[in-house]
Amino acid sequence: MTDTGVYNKVTRTLSSIYDWLFSALWIIESERNDEKVNVYRKLIWPQISGKVLELGPGFAQSLKFLQHATLRDGSSAVDPSVVRSYTVLEPNTFLYDRLQGNAELNGFRVSYDPVSYPEGANVSTMASGDENVPFSIVKGTLDSDDIPQAILDEAPYDSILTSFSLCTAKNPEKSLENIFKLLRPGGTYYFIEHVRQPAPGDPLVIEDNGVNARFWGSVQDWLNPAWKIIGHGCNINRRTGETIAKMGCWKDVDYKNVRPAIDLQSRIMPLSFGKATKPE
Repeated sequence: MTDTGVYNKVTRTLSSIYDWLFSALWIIESERNDEKVNVYRKLIWPQISGKVLELGPGFAQSLKFLQHATLRDGSSAVDPSVVRSYTVLEPNTFLYDRLQGNAELNGFRVSYDPVSYPEGANVSTMASGDENVPFSIVKGTLDSDDIPQAILDEAPYDSILTSFSLCTAKNPEKSLENIFKLLRPGGTYYFIEHVRQPAPGDPLVIEDNGVNARFWGSVQDWLNPAWKIIGHGCNINRRTGETIAKMGCWKDVDYKNVRPAIDLQSRIMPLSFGKATKPE
């Protein structure tokens, strides 16, 4: 094996270990995160409809906030008259087991993209009927021009959403550009993301909680290099809401900022959440 081959093999192994470590940590941390942010997800998820694409869903615990209905067999599932199909783009395969479990818990008919994740052919999925909404798991990201073919084949989408995934995107601007391209005219991009502390007096802040924005914003900047390593690439000082609003391509952008003060961690993880609509 050449030196390049050895290097590539070691890199893939280390990357796989890093992904596994994060998945183990996220089992605990995702529950804590949900306790803090589900109140805002409940404002967004019931609006999601049509052909849906979600980026970086993790374990997808938030699927329970989609509109549900009772199917003919008496089971409760995501309402097929509201959501026609649901595709997720997730690069960390160690999250797939719980991701699939949560999808099936909400009545989805799960399948794996055979091109981006051929190993999915060996994964057992729960039997479901034609009335259940199809749910496709695709491996990859949108932060480059190399978009998985399965994502392109299903485009355009009525709804695209990100929930704490742009903070880990290697190229968030490219991700946003691709989100815009993949939406149908008149489609909606929904988001809830960690951001840098908004400036003091920001009129978009709907919950201030007495947080010292200047101080904690500086703490975010100072912590970010280490946090990216601990948090699997998570950046805690991006201004995602502002970035979306300043793209200049949306028909309208409606978002709010929140400064949580539940604990120390929440002070370095304020939120932007809302939606952006593509012109007809």
